[in-house]
Amino acid sequence: MAAPALLLFGLFAVLPLLGVVVLSFMNWDGLGDPTWTGLDNWREAIDDPVTREAVWLTVQLTALSFVFQAPLALLLGVFTAGRQRYRALLSVLYFLPLLFSSAGVAIAFQALADPNFGVGTALGIDALARNWLGDPDLALYVVAFVIGWSFIPFHALIYQAGVRQIPAELYEAARIDGAGTWTQFWRITLPQLKYTMVTSSTIMIVGSLTYFDLIFVLTGGGPGDATRVLPLDMYLTGFRSYEMGRASVIALVLAVVGLAVALGLNRITGASRMDSQREGL
Repeated sequence: MAAPALLLFGLFAVLPLLGVVVLSFMNWDGLGDPTWTGLDNWREAIDDPVTREAVWLTVQLTALSFVFQAPLALLLGVFTAGRQRYRALLSVLYFLPLLFSSAGVAIAFQALADPNFGVGTALGIDALARNWLGDPDLALYVVAFVIGWSFIPFHALIYQAGVRQIPAELYEAARIDGAGTWTQFWRITLPQLKYTMVTSSTIMIVGSLTYFDLIFVLTGGGPGDATRVLPLDMYLTGFRSYEMGRASVIALVLAVVGLAVALGLNRITGASRMDSQREGL
């Protein structure tokens, strides 16, 4: 029964990945015949200061995205898991950013962050009327904020589903024992959301390694190379510099790092064993 799914996975995932592995040892501009270069592409990619800076920017963006998204997504997910009527309306409003296209979001925030016609100038707030996307010291933080604004609803939805799976008997027993709201949150909600946190964190961190479309439209990697993260560096190397071999090296680095991070998180947190959190109830 699994054969069709495995066949499709092999055709559209494994086979292209093997092609990228082979291409990483070849010189190809996308038009002519590929030529074998051995490890030259790997050495050039490692020695390239732009690619090394892209690695560091990717690490920074991953950390910023996680620090910004994780706590807000958790709190929003717990809040919207309630049964009050107004929370249903707020859940819809919170979820809206996830429905917008990345290109649309990037264009909208470009307009909002414009130093001449953006929200700061429109409201007459000088502190906001800055060249947010044109300042190398601020651009990466703006990118992290826009990414968080776009994807916090998705992770909040994961937490909302996790909270609603927690047995109500635990909270009833805690209230009988005199536990307040914060005590219930720290002693019941957070421990019961352990595997939900692992899932959300894995998606969040691994997803940070693949951000491309939003950054491409929002900043194009600029100003200068201030937001040229690895996925964007891969695209620019392959389709602007026509160095498909070096671009394949960057793609393999992203794939290996993403897989290592996902496996590492599951091993460290023990989520791979997936013990039941309802055991003993």
